Amino acid sequence: MASPTLPKRSIWTWGLEADEPSDAQRAEYAKRLSEKLGVSLACPPIPRARDLKLRAPRIAPPDSIAAFCFTDNHERAAHSYGADKERAVFGEFPNPPDVVAYPANDSELEACLDWCSNGGYATIPYGGGSSVVEGVTPPEGYDGIVTIDMSRFDRVLEIDDVSRAARIQAGVFGPALEDQLRPSGFTLRHFPQSFTGSTLGGWIATRSGGHYATNHTHIDDFVESVRMLTPAGWWESRRLPGSGAGPSPDRLAIGSEGILGIITESWVRIQKRPVFRATAGVLLPSWEAGYEATRQIAQAKLWPANLRLLDPELTRDGAGLDGTRALLIIGFESAETPQEWPMRMAIQIARGAGGEVDNAEIEISDGTGTPTGRSGAAGAWRNSFINIGGGLTDGLGMVSGTFETAITWDRWPDFDDEVREATMRALTEVCGGGTLNCRFTHVYPDGPAPYYTFAGLYRAGCTAQQMADVKKAASDAIMKAGGTITHHHAVGRQHRPWYDQQRPEPFAMALRAAKRAVDPNGVLNPGVLIDA
Repeated sequence: MASPTLPKRSIWTWGLEADEPSDAQRAEYAKRLSEKLGVSLACPPIPRARDLKLRAPRIAPPDSIAAFCFTDNHERAAHSYGADKERAVFGEFPNPPDVVAYPANDSELEACLDWCSNGGYATIPYGGGSSVVEGVTPPEGYDGIVTIDMSRFDRVLEIDDVSRAARIQAGVFGPALEDQLRPSGFTLRHFPQSFTGSTLGGWIATRSGGHYATNHTHIDDFVESVRMLTPAGWWESRRLPGSGAGPSPDRLAIGSEGILGIITESWVRIQKRPVFRATAGVLLPSWEAGYEATRQIAQAKLWPANLRLLDPELTRDGAGLDGTRALLIIGFESAETPQEWPMRMAIQIARGAGGEVDNAEIEISDGTGTPTGRSGAAGAWRNSFINIGGGLTDGLGMVSGTFETAITWDRWPDFDDEVREATMRALTEVCGGGTLNCRFTHVYPDGPAPYYTFAGLYRAGCTAQQMADVKKAASDAIMKAGGTITHHHAVGRQHRPWYDQQRPEPFAMALRAAKRAVDPNGVLNPGVLIDA
């Protein structure tokens, strides 16, 4: 059956077909990069769905659900990976789902999941497909694979303006969610980097982190209750501002990554749209001075919306500075109160740690909603961060990637040294050298969440395996130094070996028992978090 009438996802890069770079744009980028690196780079031809030779579907949906199930090349290829499409750009889709289902309501979802569970088919809940850790990649070893795409569950159902909460369907994408809240003057204000291509259900299932650097950092902080469908029935918690009634059913659903049920809706805390803002970029004489200033501000509990520290390497590449100083970007916002006082307090703390910022560069909005943070070093970083073109580097043989974690302040300096040393050693072994930089994406009173970006020196013939080798070295170092294998990218299949080390074994036993109880045939996202 042909694809549904929804915007088409790209099969070879992250995002929509409409946002793909053209052949000419890719060729021009490859030419510029070739000149910069002194090597010859060529883009592989863009794969087209009509030309793919996919494995034939091995199962067919019953007539009762066939109207919203699809088996065409495009749907099956587009749901073969998340955002981790290293093989897709070469037209490699060795294990596509056999069927992609688009239920639009509870009864259709129930019928679809019953069919999957009774048939023993691997069932992949799918939101926006923004996973970078193989969280929605179909598993091997199943005679039938069904991906259930939730993008038709896309509405804000109810707004409680007294309690400031909203009941929202799980398949709604970030921009559409905000568009539906905007007429009432509210916002969820949860902005993961994948905001435009990810969904509320995906955020909840993966414990996503937004761009609030303090206070409201994870989607956990916004959830009042969760409703999801399991093969054993509906799982729905009572909507409450807080509760001490035993282990929280919401806390088990949040971060479950699709192994216990398919999230259909949630009550989430919303807020008035901010109008008071303040932003400043503070230069620190060293990386060490930068993280000391950051720690002191975090522990003062001023709760800035943005407290993003960039190391000297990143300030050079992303903010156009000379590469000798760290940059601390501080931002405050509120719907109700002016933000000049907390900004002045944070600046005072940063200056006490050696920070420099001209008073003229401290931007404060008076409540008219005027944006801040568009000028100076903070503005330069903002522009470089959001203007990253997707699809341009795909298939060029570059060894590059990211990893993120969290660690307590007392262990942070040694942790940073050990992780940097291990990663650079791997880059040297695999690529002959490379670069590594770090920024803090989130900051807590008891520790930072550092986010590292690595890039190897170009070598012809580099493969996804070589990139995985660098990532493995970094992950091993994170575990050895006491960090978490992920702060907000989720576990998926890629982080499983290190997640198995991090969790207590009795907890793994409890999680397996919970899965057996609600998913007795073991069909939901097999291999994620625990073994199938």
